Amino acid sequence: MKKLFLGLAIAGGQLMFAQKVVGLQVDKQQKEQPATISKEKVDLYDDNFQAFVVALKASDRKTIDGLLSPKVKEIVTDDVLKKVKAGIDVNKRLEVLKAGYYKTMDGINHPSIRYKYAGENSSKEVITAVFEEDGKILGVLPAKKDK
Repeated sequence: MKKLFLGLAIAGGQLMFAQKVVGLQVDKQQKEQPATISKEKVDLYDDNFQAFVVALKASDRKTIDGLLSPKVKEIVTDDVLKKVKAGIDVNKRLEVLKAGYYKTMDGINHPSIRYKYAGENSSKEVITAVFEEDGKILGVLPAKKDK
């Protein structure tokens, strides 16, 4: 009799704590096609970045502030500009390698241009510049230097 009650208690416990099984189906999402930036916009962004590099070389803070986005003006200090200048060889000419979009931490896609040094076949040292739609510079990711 004790075995019967024990068996019923175990079976009842299983039924009491049973979970409902739900079928879940995952649909594959279409891969997003990368958007392209118009030639006019690329030229605008390139002109602004080239002016930024010239101002960076001359240490012209007023011109640099005019080219930067208002969102980043407060956080761009002279130390930050020194680090950017150290990451870019301002004596070499830069040419556009690729234009596309860069997703920032807030999830917004911003136009960006990747640059390489003119005359170099390898795109090992690439500089990325991120812009707002109006052409103001949001950020510059200098090439990584091997130590």
